[in-house]
Order: sequence, then C-alpha cells, then structure tokens
Amino acid sequence: MTQITSVLFVCMGNICRSPTAEAVFRAKAETRGLNLDIDSAGTIAYHQGKSPDPRSIAAGEKRGFSFKGITARQVTQEDFVRFDLILAADLQNLQDLQDRSPEHYQDKLKLMLSFLDEASVSTATLNEVPDPYYGAGNGFELVLDLIEQSCDNLLKQINSQ
Repeated sequence: MTQITSVLFVCMGNICRSPTAEAVFRAKAETRGLNLDIDSAGTIAYHQGKSPDPRSIAAGEKRGFSFKGITARQVTQEDFVRFDLILAADLQNLQDLQDRSPEHYQDKLKLMLSFLDEASVSTATLNEVPDPYYGAGNGFELVLDLIEQSCDNLLKQINSQ
C-alpha cells in the first residue's frame, strides 16, 4: 500500500455507514497520534447538508465516538484527486465510484471492509457493510462492530508505513 494520508468513506446517502466510519476512523487515528485527512460522502445527494441518522449517532456515541461537524454530502470529482484511499460500504457503491472515477484513480477504490481479518470475514457478507437504515434490531451495532475491526486493521497498516 502506498503512503496513506487521506481517507474518504462512502455509502449511498452519507447518513449511516460512511459517517459512522468517519467518526470511528477519526477517533482511532487521533488515539494513535495520526494526522490524517478523513471525510465521508454519499454516492447520491438526497440527504445533502443533513446530520447523520440519529440511530447512527446514538449507537456511536454509546461507544464514545463523536459525530460533531459531520454532515451529508455527495462525492465530487475532486474527491478522486484529494483522497489516497476511497472506501465504499458495499459493492453497489463501489461500482458507482468506479463508474465515476477517472481510470488513473481506480486503484484508490476499495471496500470499507477490505481490511477485516479472516476471522471477522464470516460475519460480513461479501465484505459489505450492511445498510441498517430500513432494518430493525442491532443493525447499527453490527455496522459499528465491522467498521471498528476494519479501521483498526487499516490503521495498523498505515502505522507501519
């Protein structure tokens, strides 16, 4: 992996999975003393300017993560230039990014859960972060579990650069 100094997390609406990943990754990077450019965005602009889903905030804050200052926005062409790594929540969002990204930036695109270790992969279907928006139960907790594990492993790789 090349030197990573900036990471963008992407889901569809930028109100559940990607802002959660942004909040988790930011907190974990700060704990490790890493100064990284971290942001999140959506492949659609439906929720532009809105705060993350209250259920995402509640689940994340229970674990000590802050969503302060995070608002939904859509991915821009500039993001493909600005970020070293662009991580999609699922295969559809990855495909949307691949369709929009210039060819010479395709290597920056990966799934958020690409960094899960093998023991954790069985809990994730196709390395996708499930969308908890329409679900019930512990969907937001599962999202946090998967994102925390993947972020920890990504940060280990960044630390070893």
